[in-house]
Amino acid sequence: MAHEFDLDVSFDGEEPDLSTIPAAQLEKAVTELPEALRAVARGLLIEKRTLSDVSQDLGIRQGELVTRLHRAKLSISVSLSNGGRPQ
Repeated sequence: MAHEFDLDVSFDGEEPDLSTIPAAQLEKAVTELPEALRAVARGLLIEKRTLSDVSQDLGIRQGELVTRLHRAKLSISVSLSNGGRPQ
């Protein structure tokens, strides 16, 4: 994750790579996330907005934004590996 963001935030394990997921499938998976994760994932993964823009819009710090993005990516990855069924 350090290669994506210049923040002092790190996580155990690999960052899920969602780049090969078709846009429609990714968008559907994002709609199934809890609201706090959905707003972050929509802004960054679907709308391709900047960290600064999304964090300001949501009123959260960028470190929290990155944490929520990581959780959203993990949730999407698990959901898609379960055939699209939420975990």
